[in-house]
Amino acid sequence: MTAHPKVVIVGAGIVGCALGDELTARGWTDVTVLEQGPLFATGGSSSHAPGLVFQTNSSKTMAEFARYTVDKYSALSLDGQWCFRKVGGLEVATTPERVEELKRKHGYAASWGVRAHLLDADQCAELHPLLDRSQVLAGFHTPDDGLAKALRAAEAQARRAIARGARFLGRHTVTGIDSAHGRVAAVVTDRGTFPADVVVSCAGFWGPRIGRMAGLAVPLVPMAHQYARTTPVPALAGHNSELLEASKPILRHQDRDLYFREHVDRIGIGSYAHRPMPVDLAGVAAPGGPVMPSMMAFTEEDFEPAWNDSKTLLPALAGTKVEEGFNGIFSFTTDGFPLLGEAPELRGFWVAEAVWVTHSAGVAQAMAEWLVEGRPRTDLHECDLNRFEQVQLAPSYVHRRSCQNFVEVYDILHPLQPMEEPRPLRVSPFHTRQRELGAVFLEASGWERPHWYEANADLPEVAGIPGRGEWASRYWSPIAGAEALATRERVALYDMTALKRLEVTGPGALGFLQYLTTNQLDKPVGSVTYTLLLDESGGLRSDLTVARLGEHRFQVGANGNLDLDWLTRHLPEDSTVQVRDITAGTCCLGVWGPLARELVQPLTDADFSHRGFGYFKARHAYLGNVPVTAMRLSYVGELGWELYTTADAGPQLWDTLWRAGRPLGLVAAGRSAFNSLRLEKGYRSWGTDLTVEHNPYEAGLGFAVRMDKGDFLGRDALAGLGEETVSRRLTCLLLDDPQAVVMGKEPVYVDGAPAGYVTSAAYGYTVGRSIAYAWLPTAAAPGNRVHVEYFGELLPATVAQEPLFDPEMARIRR
Repeated sequence: MTAHPKVVIVGAGIVGCALGDELTARGWTDVTVLEQGPLFATGGSSSHAPGLVFQTNSSKTMAEFARYTVDKYSALSLDGQWCFRKVGGLEVATTPERVEELKRKHGYAASWGVRAHLLDADQCAELHPLLDRSQVLAGFHTPDDGLAKALRAAEAQARRAIARGARFLGRHTVTGIDSAHGRVAAVVTDRGTFPADVVVSCAGFWGPRIGRMAGLAVPLVPMAHQYARTTPVPALAGHNSELLEASKPILRHQDRDLYFREHVDRIGIGSYAHRPMPVDLAGVAAPGGPVMPSMMAFTEEDFEPAWNDSKTLLPALAGTKVEEGFNGIFSFTTDGFPLLGEAPELRGFWVAEAVWVTHSAGVAQAMAEWLVEGRPRTDLHECDLNRFEQVQLAPSYVHRRSCQNFVEVYDILHPLQPMEEPRPLRVSPFHTRQRELGAVFLEASGWERPHWYEANADLPEVAGIPGRGEWASRYWSPIAGAEALATRERVALYDMTALKRLEVTGPGALGFLQYLTTNQLDKPVGSVTYTLLLDESGGLRSDLTVARLGEHRFQVGANGNLDLDWLTRHLPEDSTVQVRDITAGTCCLGVWGPLARELVQPLTDADFSHRGFGYFKARHAYLGNVPVTAMRLSYVGELGWELYTTADAGPQLWDTLWRAGRPLGLVAAGRSAFNSLRLEKGYRSWGTDLTVEHNPYEAGLGFAVRMDKGDFLGRDALAGLGEETVSRRLTCLLLDDPQAVVMGKEPVYVDGAPAGYVTSAAYGYTVGRSIAYAWLPTAAAPGNRVHVEYFGELLPATVAQEPLFDPEMARIRR
């Protein structure tokens, strides 16, 4: 690729225009934006979007996207007209449950730096006088939120890009994507072919159609969402001008799936309070015609309940009626996040899809950084196109879960709450045994994962497990605490099958892994190493365990599909290295606890003594009749092994260990206990505690970096860095109140001001304290007092020295 490549952007909606602006601002000026409709009312979602921009989000990444969108569009104008009006946002609660949810959102806002206030009912009515005060219990006010004029913002950005050399071509319908030698080569349209080094699909709900031309499944569903405008509202007469359009905060009534905004003297009402309405693009009008493609016929019967709820909340609407309405098409995904990144099998073909106006400028900035600089400065793992497992790309799955995501847009969702359908998708070979033990399953990446077992309800330890608050008690049981204590006192089985396993083989395998990771892997066969994947800037892409099982064969314990994608993209072209996902054909049981050796040693003639089988070592053995690859690792801080075998032998492995372990007090234990135990040991979880925005020294993982081993990806960026250079650190906190178990993402206050946020949290059953890990300034040293905001309450906590449990590592190494 040349230093200034030819870029073709497909789609001139607000995302395509924003990306054209961001790319040309960085010096990539050979940019062509192709649009099938007219410029700039293209007929896509941007053309009818109500323009609500709310910055508060449970996701730090999405909040940052929205904040940049606010900042950028606030500074834009088009022919003297505003592109963003900071009228603020007001979300009201009409149920006690929503009041608590608003307190939680206030915490998110403080964590991510969004200005926000919790209001009482009187303050809500003062801020938005159309409200029926008697309906409202509380409110959440974000004064810097507001309204974006999508078409104005799009054209304003397009004009800036054009001034730098970009061209925007309307009424060019893309009919194909040409490629050569695995790279994109050109975009074919009905009006000519456009050579390209980089193609970015910003086609919105038409994205799947463009993706198919490139051999890519774009997992989104076009969905209709109702929007209506009333006749003039007498109470608004004289309050707003045609130029300013609105003066009151955007209002959200999420208890009834509604939002409201002013249109001078009318009220616009958006509703999610209707059945999911997925749209077949075959029935959508062509762009450029008399009918706006993204605005479908209004179905009044679907809107009737919403209209009644609107009049209840806003009595001033009682004398009005719905003057006009439409069912507008937006893009929905299975998890609610955008789809950003490069296609795995066609280099140079990128997507930025399922992006709403709220996040448009922020997404464009991140995409431009990714393309021009080689990496986005914002962590995008939640949004990465390649995050999904293959089973999550089935059209029926994408359709079902996207519809469910529509239903839940305004619902109060617990962090652990799983989707209900379609399930199960993926089960380990131990699933039948787990069901017999009353496993309570949650879901991750399509896998059914036991969180605790009802069969353990009679364990004597259950009675001593302390209670916790209502929110933290959801998707939890005191049985989990008993399972954690049983692990510390006896021995437990943990199903680790859901963790991604990759096999890296070939004569170049060692050199390949040495370059991509930070630790020294040139060790004898049978060695296991904890190591890190970095990007060029030294940011943490992942943490791995790498077992050398042969001279040219390694098994990599990874965090998910993004690790597979990263390794695959860096494969040498000489075919000396092969990477294969072996997760589905294998399984794993963690056997951990002080009696772990008493359990496994009688089952094998291999030496499982400490001298014969050291920590971070691997070997092949037979446990009974089952061939296993045993690795002496422990993510819970106890003696034990990870035992791998083929999927067909999984049930026999479980039964062999279960029969032998019952006299020792063996229990099956779930993820809830596992999370508690790993936090007591201070073990990090990538994607929760660590992201690409952090370097190893900030994360307390400098021990996994060997600067003297030779060159590796990210090494140059780490030069001169160390524990002594960091200004922030992943920090262990102990809360004073043992029943105050927080859930993650809560703000942490130092000296009365927000200074960081919680990543992982759990009750530590062994240490008898509530634990939270948080990103904080290094000045927050052990012994310092801080506060964690939890549902509007400031909970006192103390910075603790880590690890909390067995700092000498005596229990693991015995």
